Amino acid sequence: MNPSPTHVPREDLPPGTLETDAVTVRTLEPRDLDAIVRIDKEWTGRNRKNYYELKLAEAARDTGVRISLVAELDHVRGDDPDHRVAGFLLGRLYFGEFGHVERTALLDSIGVAREFSGRRVADALMRQLRMNLAALHIEKVETQVDWDQFELLRFFAHEGFAPARRICLELAVTRPTE
Repeated sequence: MNPSPTHVPREDLPPGTLETDAVTVRTLEPRDLDAIVRIDKEWTGRNRKNYYELKLAEAARDTGVRISLVAELDHVRGDDPDHRVAGFLLGRLYFGEFGHVERTALLDSIGVAREFSGRRVADALMRQLRMNLAALHIEKVETQVDWDQFELLRFFAHEGFAPARRICLELAVTRPTE
């Protein structure tokens, strides 16, 4: 994803207009699967349809609050809903898991179609996520980023993310030698 913001000069916007107002954000629906897979493939080069099918199935089974979102640009309308989706955000809520005592939101994935990079799509998704979480009295969002995803790190820093107090650890599992 290329989340680096392209700013419209504030003086060019009508009073009361936000830079993200051209982006419509709604709750993620199962019909958005193909669009999510298409956007993800643009950036990763891989078709991770199975992964996203599992994520959407998990969201459908979840009886709790759904926080995953999809963004559409107001001027992009057509018969094919897959091409109206400009970006997506997948997330979930935790209520005390992993040693946390507070309710925490986890941001699993965020993506913006290449053709809409710089159009405030990711900003609009994060703005709506913040509003939704504030209404639920959720005070913290966590996510993970590969250390070499510099554009994504820059975007998250722009959004106010900072390194967590915890360290993420991993162990390479190898077969025992005989």
